[in-house]
Amino acid sequence: MKVIKSIAIMGLTASLLIAQGQGKKKDEALQSVVHAGKQSAKLLLKTLGSNMKKNMKAGGPMKALDFCSQEAYNLTEKVNKELPKGVHVKRISMKFRNPANQPATDEAAVLEALQKLKSANVVLPKQIVQKVDENTYKYYKPLVINKNVCLKCHGNIQNPTLKRAIAERYPLDKATHYKMGDLRGAIVVTIKK
Repeated sequence: MKVIKSIAIMGLTASLLIAQGQGKKKDEALQSVVHAGKQSAKLLLKTLGSNMKKNMKAGGPMKALDFCSQEAYNLTEKVNKELPKGVHVKRISMKFRNPANQPATDEAAVLEALQKLKSANVVLPKQIVQKVDENTYKYYKPLVINKNVCLKCHGNIQNPTLKRAIAERYPLDKATHYKMGDLRGAIVVTIKK
């Protein structure tokens, strides 16, 4: 109950700050950050999602694992090359499979806050914008397990061949035992103005 009260107070405080008016320039800057964040996150999700779907359809979880271990990082870098200068996108998770998806300290704090909200049965925000410094923002899009197909590789894996293949490719794997509705992590878009 204390968590929900704290969240309500934070929401009310944020609403009051917004109501006071931050100035037109600040509003436009924030809208620009949100727009860049949404577009970048959407491009990454579409790129990875369509490739994952294609591989899953072509050969099931083993083919999807091949894609993830061999191509997902490269496709993320390809997406980054298509983004405007000063914009960088990546995936993060507290329970990462690939160490490249381990969050930085400030990112881990955001994921922990999101997990607390999720654990308190609070509906997660669609996005969070964090001002890092005068010229840098981070846009977070929470990722939730919302399709059963995700659980084939991230749930309670029953297939011993798949389980062994994941362990061989990702010896430090933490990305299992999820259930429907669990917070998986986030897409983070860093935007430097």
